[in-house]
Amino acid sequence: MDYQQFARDQIQTIRDTVGDAKAISALSGGVDSSVATVIAHQALGDHLTSIFIDDGLMRHEEPQWVVREFDALGVDVEVVDAADRFFDALAGITDPEEKRKAFRDTFYTVFGEAVKSSDASYLIQGTIAADVLETKKGVKTQHNVLDQIGVSAKDGYGFTVIEPLVELYKPGVRAIGRALDMPEALYQRMPFPGPGLATRCLGECTPERIEIVRRACRIVEEETEGIEKFQTFAVLFADRATGVTEDGLRRFGDVIAVRCVNSEKAVTATATELPWDMLMRIQERMYQEIPSVTKVLYDLSPKPPSTIEYI
Repeated sequence: MDYQQFARDQIQTIRDTVGDAKAISALSGGVDSSVATVIAHQALGDHLTSIFIDDGLMRHEEPQWVVREFDALGVDVEVVDAADRFFDALAGITDPEEKRKAFRDTFYTVFGEAVKSSDASYLIQGTIAADVLETKKGVKTQHNVLDQIGVSAKDGYGFTVIEPLVELYKPGVRAIGRALDMPEALYQRMPFPGPGLATRCLGECTPERIEIVRRACRIVEEETEGIEKFQTFAVLFADRATGVTEDGLRRFGDVIAVRCVNSEKAVTATATELPWDMLMRIQERMYQEIPSVTKVLYDLSPKPPSTIEYI
């Protein structure tokens, strides 16, 4: 595929579709939304508003990092603090699919309000082929898939969705980023799910439990830096496990699973063979930096039968 021509075609399509109207870009900082935002910015310039929804489910200092990176590209990013709304929507929910639906409804409601306040008519987002495939197969409903599951964005939220990358898988999206001369730090980032750390928190997603996952993911990312991989992160289990204090007293604590996989298109994946000393450093830091943890596990599951993320 000629990725430069693909990008030029998408830029022209967005110009023709939006015309003199206004559009909003749904920017999360991940590869897909970043590439979609750059395409939209080149197409629309000042007619585009780029919005980052701080849903409280992001990695450590993610909003600040995204704003800095896009400011360097000349793209102004408006950060909307909606963490309380997402945690309210997720309160009491433990079923994985219900979590995804609650996140999706809140996500589009917040963007619908942003669209109305800005007089925009279009929402541009980084849906890719894998999102549609997994949703249609019933593996899991991706939050950024609407038309494919029979939900009208126009009727339900008041805007029209534009998806410039929906024909591509992850390698193609990265190639578009390269063709657009984006910084490698943006188009080569590890995948990060739309519902964020909610996909790595089994059981209820409270601010306290999400903070545990955030710290654990930071440890895993730091310790596996330099290892060739597709994706790596940590997961907080809903169950608790018996531990022992330094005084020999019994206590119950959190269980953390470490996940590191190799993959091409995220359709299949295999566990990465991490060095033993690296795994030891990871578990030592977990106990030291997250005192509630009593068990650290390494997930060896391939996809299939597992999925990469946990919900």
